[in-house]
Amino acid sequence: MTALDQNLLIQFAVSSVMVVFCVVIHGLGLFGLNRAMRTETSIERLKRIDPLSPRGTAFTLGVVIAMLALHGIEIWLFALAYMALGAIPQLEPALYFSTISYSTVGYSDVHISPEWRLLGAFESVLGIFLLGWSTAFFFRMTGRIDPH
Repeated sequence: MTALDQNLLIQFAVSSVMVVFCVVIHGLGLFGLNRAMRTETSIERLKRIDPLSPRGTAFTLGVVIAMLALHGIEIWLFALAYMALGAIPQLEPALYFSTISYSTVGYSDVHISPEWRLLGAFESVLGIFLLGWSTAFFFRMTGRIDPH
C-alpha cells in the first residue's frame, strides 16, 4: 500500500467518524427538541396557538434557534477537527471553511491542506443531509400550530 493510499484511508476513516458523530448529535438534538414539545400540556397548548400570534411566533423562533444551535455545534466540531488534524491551523479560517463546507457554499479548497480535502467534501455531503433533516423537522413542528 502506497503512502497515498494510506492517507486516503485515514481521511476516509476520520471523515466517517465525524459524519457518524454529527448524525448522532443531530438526531439526539432533534429527538430532545421533539420530546420537549410533545408533553401533554404542550400538545394541548399548541392546538390553541395562532401561528401569527406572539406565542406562535415565539414557538417558531424557539424551534429555529434550537436547530441553528445544533448546526452550529456540528460546524464547530468540524472546525476543531480541522485544527486538531493540522488541516487548517487557525480558528477563524477553520471555522470559515467549516461553515462554507457545511452549508455547501464551497467557496474553495485553498484554506485546507490537500491531505485533508476529503474531510471537507464529507462535511458538505453531511451538511446537505442534516439541513434537509432539519427542514423536514421544522415543517413538522410548525405544522403542529396550524389553527383548525
